[in-house]
Amino acid sequence: MSQIATTNSAASKNLVALGTIIRREVMRILRIWGQTLMPPAITMTLYFLIFGGLIGSRVGQMDGIRYMDFIVPGLVMMSVIQNSYGNISSSFFGAKFGRHIEELLVSPMPNWVILGGYVAGAVLRGVMVGAIVLCIAMLFTRVRVPHPLVMVSSVLLGAVIFSLAGFINAVYAKKFDDVAIVPTFILTPLTYLGGVFYSVKLLPGWAEAATHANPIFYMVNAFRYGLLGVSDVSMWTAYGLMLGFVGVLGALALWLLKRGVGLRS
Repeated sequence: MSQIATTNSAASKNLVALGTIIRREVMRILRIWGQTLMPPAITMTLYFLIFGGLIGSRVGQMDGIRYMDFIVPGLVMMSVIQNSYGNISSSFFGAKFGRHIEELLVSPMPNWVILGGYVAGAVLRGVMVGAIVLCIAMLFTRVRVPHPLVMVSSVLLGAVIFSLAGFINAVYAKKFDDVAIVPTFILTPLTYLGGVFYSVKLLPGWAEAATHANPIFYMVNAFRYGLLGVSDVSMWTAYGLMLGFVGVLGALALWLLKRGVGLRS
């Protein structure tokens, strides 16, 4: 009985610690909402006006779908990915720079609680921004959701994947410039080449094959299937790859925390 009570007490303390980290992250996001939530909304509004309104009228249809409708899933997923990644990389690096992480690592708190708290905060920011962008999209087009479970699960998996990637980036970063390098030179090109603004069926054979090596391509198409009912890839393939990325990146992040790579002075 005493062993069960000890286990329950430890689980309860871990949940309190997890909730504390998540609450701190959410409060940080909401406290500076003008920097965390408004800029993506303004940027995506411009995308809808320029690409959907001006260019879309000349493009016509893409895969039998009005161009404005076609780009909505990609723009929503793009905002989710970029904000999840940006939130955790800046937040965790700030905590590392201020040496707050060292206090967490020497505490009785398990590593999965630290990782889970920061990832949950980043996912919440990504989902909040994604919801804002989706509401903006409703001003320009009629949004239908034929597969709501696919839509929600693909957004959550995409946010978790890039939250974990941002966490790993923050672990290895030695200065704030290192945090900005990956989004600028890797994340942004992958996003634009992930089928956000076009169907890969329009590309030459070699370019289409190269696009299939882009993980963002599968996330965008899974979300597009949930929102529009069309996709360039099988959902089994998309979900298999997304779950695989979650497993690999999660294991790597926990290993880095356990070893204290880039965290302990």
